[in-house]
Amino acid sequence: MGRGHHGKEVRWSCGPSHLQLLWSLAILGFAGNGRAACDGYTYAGIMSVTPQAGVSATITPLDVPSVPVGHVVAWVGVGGEGLGPGMSDEWLQAGIGVIGAGELAAYYELVLPGAEPRYVIVRTHLAVGRSYRIAVGESRIRPEWWAVWLDRARVTPWMHLRASHGAWRGVATAEASNDGACSRFAFRFANVLTRAPRSAGWNGLSGTALTWYGGRVVNRDESGFVAAGGSTLRKPTAGR
Repeated sequence: MGRGHHGKEVRWSCGPSHLQLLWSLAILGFAGNGRAACDGYTYAGIMSVTPQAGVSATITPLDVPSVPVGHVVAWVGVGGEGLGPGMSDEWLQAGIGVIGAGELAAYYELVLPGAEPRYVIVRTHLAVGRSYRIAVGESRIRPEWWAVWLDRARVTPWMHLRASHGAWRGVATAEASNDGACSRFAFRFANVLTRAPRSAGWNGLSGTALTWYGGRVVNRDESGFVAAGGSTLRKPTAGR
């Protein structure tokens, strides 16, 4: 793996704030219908059934995301609201996305208990139709210490996420926070893998599809899926 480094840090947070709600709805049988209306937040992804020590995917933007306001991001990660020590917020995610009228960029977001979210851009000038390998993983020799990889090179230092070992499900998802506007997006998640705690091996993600307000998980197979949202998609410009 490559040597870690810090990227450009900006003030913004897209965290997995709806994961607990979506997971509860899935258990009750209400999630997964991909409601067509926009309500400020659109979500389409898969959450593993069991806790994981790593999650990775090859993410390809299939079209230019439409972002009239807010953001559109596709990411893999662990943790969430109320999942840290003492029901604090704690998570780590990494992916690609667009904020407002900005450009497509790779980023990671770290939230630690009692601290402000850190959103760090690690690569800019990404291209529609190009694939990017993103991974979030826990050290096999130092439990609770995590890092992020982009195209198989580590792009962060090791970060301590307390009470995370063996506690969090892996997530691969796309989302849009849009203040009521319908953001259009389509991302292919291929070769989606998870790693069990203290294991060296990676296996295909087995999990439940979670969608919210216009989000759709389509073309799902053993390798991955397409996460789509917003208005009717134009013909994808890339990807299979």
